[in-house]
Amino acid sequence: MPKFSIWILAAIFFLSFFGIFFYGQSPYDLYPDQILLAPSFEHILGTDRLGRDILARLIEGGKISLIIGLGSAFVASLIGLMLGATAGYFRGNIDKGFIILVDLFLTFPTFFLLLALVSYVNASAWVLIIIISITGWMTTARLIRSESFKITSQPYIKILNIAQVSKIKILLKYYAPILAPIYFVSFTFGVGGAILAESGLSFLGLGIVAPQMSWGTILSGGKDVVEIAWWVSFFPGLMIFLVTFSLINISNYLQQLTNKKQIQS
Repeated sequence: MPKFSIWILAAIFFLSFFGIFFYGQSPYDLYPDQILLAPSFEHILGTDRLGRDILARLIEGGKISLIIGLGSAFVASLIGLMLGATAGYFRGNIDKGFIILVDLFLTFPTFFLLLALVSYVNASAWVLIIIISITGWMTTARLIRSESFKITSQPYIKILNIAQVSKIKILLKYYAPILAPIYFVSFTFGVGGAILAESGLSFLGLGIVAPQMSWGTILSGGKDVVEIAWWVSFFPGLMIFLVTFSLINISNYLQQLTNKKQIQS
């Protein structure tokens, strides 16, 4: 079990949502006489170009990044679960329509589709959750559809259909427990992907708008001074790496458990 990754995630979540109660510096206060100070006892992770404390901004920005990551992954995985299970269970024209819809979304590169959508709206945390969800449900839906096809082919499902058991009851009672591991694996992958997508948009200046901040906006703010103040970009980049790496480790572990259960069954 990836205990180390779980501890890293727990520490980052605690720091992002409760760190402000233990660290007295403000993420918004400007100090013209403390511009680009290196990490020290007064400013543990240094200051940026406006004299703002980097650690305080990482704590505040972590809330936005994690909320976007969790919210986008939850919505995208839920959409994928609903559409994939529906297509795999009903088949026929519904499945054909599902394939056309997925192929239509996959025709456009995901990140460029994100750029196109963001360019027409003012980005905020909730807007980014919706946009990233719209562009991130396809992989989960295809996996769920494939597994749903296998379940639909089982004799007991055919018997339940002949007995005219409620379709909603069949989906909730017989499909949901089998599809749950795939959903959770997709969810953990989706959180990391959403955080990276938001960071990429913010790095390009299309993400979170000031005075709000995220790890991506903090990272973007340090790109022009990286040669003289490495800490401005390094620490937000480190946070993004740790969250993404830990989630990938947990996803791999969940996938291994799922594969073992399938082999045993």
